[in-house]
Amino acid sequence: MELYLISLAAALVGGLLMSRVTKLLNLPAVTAYLVAGLLLGPFGLGALKVPGLGFNSLEQVELMSIITQTALGFIAFTIGNEFRLSQLKATGAKAITIGILQAVITTVLVDIVLICLHFCMPNVISVSSAITLGAIASATAPAATLMVVRQYKADGPLTRLLMLVVAIDDAVGLVLFSASFGIATALSSGQVNVTAVVVEPIVEILGSLALGAAIGWLLNLVEQFFHSRSKRLTISVAFVLLATGLSMLEFDIGGVHCSFSLLLVCMMTGTIFCNFCSTSEELMDRVDGWVMPLNVLFFVLSGAELDLNVLSQPVTLLVGVIYILSRSAGKYFGAYGSCRLTRQDKKITDHLGITLLPQAGVALGMALTAASLPDGELVRNVVLFSVLVYELVGPNLTKRSLLAAGEIRPEGRVSSRKENKPAKNN
Repeated sequence: MELYLISLAAALVGGLLMSRVTKLLNLPAVTAYLVAGLLLGPFGLGALKVPGLGFNSLEQVELMSIITQTALGFIAFTIGNEFRLSQLKATGAKAITIGILQAVITTVLVDIVLICLHFCMPNVISVSSAITLGAIASATAPAATLMVVRQYKADGPLTRLLMLVVAIDDAVGLVLFSASFGIATALSSGQVNVTAVVVEPIVEILGSLALGAAIGWLLNLVEQFFHSRSKRLTISVAFVLLATGLSMLEFDIGGVHCSFSLLLVCMMTGTIFCNFCSTSEELMDRVDGWVMPLNVLFFVLSGAELDLNVLSQPVTLLVGVIYILSRSAGKYFGAYGSCRLTRQDKKITDHLGITLLPQAGVALGMALTAASLPDGELVRNVVLFSVLVYELVGPNLTKRSLLAAGEIRPEGRVSSRKENKPAKNN
């Protein structure tokens, strides 16, 4: 136990020290944490097998999954705060349209490109794996996006729309993946499972929304019994932990496998809470400050679990590069076209697609499910490679897009050790 605690301390300190380096390069802190994870992981200092100095194996990193899952729960809870009724009335319908269209366009484009690759090189990738990768391409990582927005205090039409689209993206991606994976399984085995393709995805989405709504309503009810800020913060943290834990439950009812989406459960919890609690904005700000160390650990551990062995596999690199290029084109042009359709401002139309490139935990979870395909190992390795690229490059691209849209503004205070003096007028 003491070695794990020392490793976590090294992860926190290493991530923060690396952020000082990336600040000199004008890169987001998220990139620093991911690089720190790579350096402390089993392919960096962890390879020295010095107890407590980094993570000695991928298995050791996986044992820390309770931390990454908890951090993801808080991230989703915070994103749920974006779904306030006042904001949804203004942009809700357009955000849903954009969220669905860009995901579907990305999936279709990646499907077409990878299926063409199959016909050109049948021994490289099967049709079932091509279809599965197309669905996985629709997923966008909310964590990196949220961290960039929080770090630079970005705000404006693009930022607000981005947070809504990223949240909607999870539900859309879940449906696309379930349907595509069902088709891929049928192509591989010759049997069509209607329950797995149609029923189980709907049950998972509706069940996740219902569970999250119930927890959010209960949180609002219980929170009213406490008046001090510290106790209200504590009860909020307790209910996010409850939502995260319950979302991991799995069971069967009448032959239907029932499970929950952690992101959807926690996002719905945050949505219901922020719309019913009159002081939710102040409380959300306090929760954001409390979970910052948890978020640092989340990204350091995410960097540590990236398997660099995939870089030594030529087939993975070939399919991975094609996947990354086609997915990037799908996200950009999918967002561009859907923004034009919904008559968004030019700044949003030009830059939204770039901010949707980061990909991580949700895609890796889908890839793990796809491992049952005949060449499922290729799917997993391609997703691992793409996550490695997107997580290191994506946050900086998001930052640049928000800067170009004029939604990241210079702060008056450059250090918390110095007094925040107002800027002088020239």
